Amino acid sequence: MPEKDLRVELLSMTPNALELIYASFRQCYHAGFTADMWPRLISGEIAKDKQDAFVSAILESGHDSPIEHVSFTFAIEGISRACSHQIVRHRIASYSQQSQRYVTENDMDYIIPPAIKKIPEARERFEKFMEEVGSAYKDLREILVAAGRESKANEDARFVLPQAAETKIVITMNCRSLMHFFNLRCCQRAQWEVRIMADKMLKLCKESLPAIFRNGGARCEQLGYCPEAEKFACGKYPTLKELTAKK
Repeated sequence: MPEKDLRVELLSMTPNALELIYASFRQCYHAGFTADMWPRLISGEIAKDKQDAFVSAILESGHDSPIEHVSFTFAIEGISRACSHQIVRHRIASYSQQSQRYVTENDMDYIIPPAIKKIPEARERFEKFMEEVGSAYKDLREILVAAGRESKANEDARFVLPQAAETKIVITMNCRSLMHFFNLRCCQRAQWEVRIMADKMLKLCKESLPAIFRNGGARCEQLGYCPEAEKFACGKYPTLKELTAKK
C-alpha cells in the first residue's frame, strides 16, 4: 500500500487545432464558406502567427464558443477518490475511471495530504489507518469469496475503502470547458490536490495550443483582480470592491 505520486499525460488533442479554431471563428465573420479556405490553412499558406493573432483578438472580445470544436484528452493517475469526485462535477466532459468493482484493491495505493505528511505523528496515524483499511479489505474480500460471492466480492469489500484511495482516470474536455475548469481549479481557493493537477494540465495545454491557453488559469489572472468576496480572497490580487474604493 504505497503512497502514489501524481502523473498527468496528454493522450490526444484534435488535429489541426489552431486551424480549426481559426476557420470556425472566420465563419462567424466571413461571407464565404470556410471549407474553401481549409486547404490553405492546413498547407500553411495562411501563417500560424496570423491565425494566432486573429484568434487571440476575437477571444479578447469575449466571443469564445468556436473553441468548443477542439478537445484534449488526458490520462491521470495518482489522485485520490476525493479529488476525482470534484473533477466529475464538471459537466461538459467525458470520463473513464478505474472501477473498484472490477479492479481488486488488495495493494491499494493512496494519497497523503501535505498537511498530514509534514506532521510526523499525523502521518504515522494516517499510514497506520491505511494499513488497517487494507487488511480489512483483504479479510472481507476473502470472506465474501468463501461465502460464494466470488466475482462480486470486490463490489462489497470496496465499501471500506477511503477517499484517500488512489484512482486513475481519462478525461476529455473541449477548450471552452477546460478554460472554465482552469478558472476554478487553478484558483488558490481550490483544494490543493485538484489545483496541482489542474496546473499540470494547463501547462500541457499552453505548450500544445498557446493561442487559446496562454492566458489560462485562475480567473484573477485574466481580470487583474479577485472576483471573490473579500472573505474568500487570497490576497494575490485586490478584490473588485477594493479597486472601486480606490477610485
